[in-house]
Amino acid sequence: MRRFRAPVPPAPERCELCGVVLAEHNHRHLVNTERRALACACTPCALLFDRPGAGAGQFRTVPDRYLVDPGHALDDAAWNLLQIPVGVVFFLRHADLDRLVALYPSPAGATESELDPATWQTVLAASRLAGLLRPDVEALLLRRSEGRIDCYLVPVDVCYELVGRMRLLWQGFDGGAEARAALTEFFSKVARRAREPKEDDRP
Repeated sequence: MRRFRAPVPPAPERCELCGVVLAEHNHRHLVNTERRALACACTPCALLFDRPGAGAGQFRTVPDRYLVDPGHALDDAAWNLLQIPVGVVFFLRHADLDRLVALYPSPAGATESELDPATWQTVLAASRLAGLLRPDVEALLLRRSEGRIDCYLVPVDVCYELVGRMRLLWQGFDGGAEARAALTEFFSKVARRAREPKEDDRP
């Protein structure tokens, strides 16, 4: 009877294209542009969709570059224009819709801002990273903290990982101490990985 009461081990995560079992060293993500969703993939399958237009554009491989713009001109006045109720926001460009979307973490998950996109364009013009953003697969990630604004270009899956973490930990009106600590740890990891743009980072 003990064997029937024992917990069932979780099924191994598999590539959603070829079905191979995924390990940490070969776990990548694709953006399904039709469903606006992330799909897990092994490295060989991810490489198949690394070029724009591959597979009729239904899947796009999420890249792994992290860029930082320490010389951006974003300030408190620019942030106030965004009207974001929390200190973190990320921007995506939807290729099919040809427009920017702004999202921020909340207890309900990723919440979309309803601000006029023209205002976002005005604000994002203060960073050179906005012009390097790859549609669908990368995000411009901003954080306002302790009187400064940090600006990064990151893989889009990282942003949704942050959203999931915040949703899990969020308590009270401002998120709570545990969520704030996780947020600080997250941005410390991003800062360690990020580098300044180079000439070959141009789209």
